[in-house]
Amino acid sequence: MNTPVCRIAAIQMVSGPDVDRNLAEADRLLGEAAAAGARLAVLPEYFPLITSDETAKVRIREQEGEGPLQDFLRDAARRHGVWLIGGSCPMEAGSPDKVKNSTLVFDDTGRRVARYDKVHLFGFRKGEECYDESATIEAGNEVVAFDGPCGKIGLSICYDLRFPELFRAMGGVDLIVLPAAFTWTTGQAHWEVLLRARAIENQCYVLASAQGGRHPSGRRTWGDSMIIDPWGEVLARLPEGPGVVVADLDPARIADVRASLPALRHRKIS
Repeated sequence: MNTPVCRIAAIQMVSGPDVDRNLAEADRLLGEAAAAGARLAVLPEYFPLITSDETAKVRIREQEGEGPLQDFLRDAARRHGVWLIGGSCPMEAGSPDKVKNSTLVFDDTGRRVARYDKVHLFGFRKGEECYDESATIEAGNEVVAFDGPCGKIGLSICYDLRFPELFRAMGGVDLIVLPAAFTWTTGQAHWEVLLRARAIENQCYVLASAQGGRHPSGRRTWGDSMIIDPWGEVLARLPEGPGVVVADLDPARIADVRASLPALRHRKIS
């Protein structure tokens, strides 16, 4: 029996400093994704809060299993009837002045099924542009993949995209998701080529849900949320601004690509 096609959605946002407003916008866009027939939807990194004050996320961090951000994700998944991959939320870390940058996954009944803590922390300095996530974020150390409505799904966040060994460690996955808030500078240079490379080398679908636009803080994120097939073809994308990107994940397409070019079976180094 053929495995059915699964519709998936990437949510693009331009989050600001008002958490309630960001959650309302996320909920509106999730409604659009559900109305389009998506069974799985992915919010962008930092969807609840982006501000010039990097310590603000520490003040809204949550303990495992409780808090308004987790309540929102749980309720939204249930109300919209979608599997929801919640971009990233600030979760409690070992240090009182840091957070874990965590992707939380809820099924369509609102049950928590997976959590991934961002492993690779972004550091970048070019001219006046400077980022150091390690100042307020504590790195995770586990690779996470789970069984979802469209097969095995591997979790990653933003800067993780530059480290192909993380994706190899997931094993054979059908879909890689990557919530992100890529900078304009790095996104313009590297975003699409890295995403397509991850799809091609792992012969799977890639869904990247991004922050995309000029934020109230003045920060500009690259956007260009997209869904890519196992051959590296971009199926759908949204260059900038809030919106929803939808495409169908077809298991037969994965099987065809892997059968015609069995690169995963030809690997010599593990």
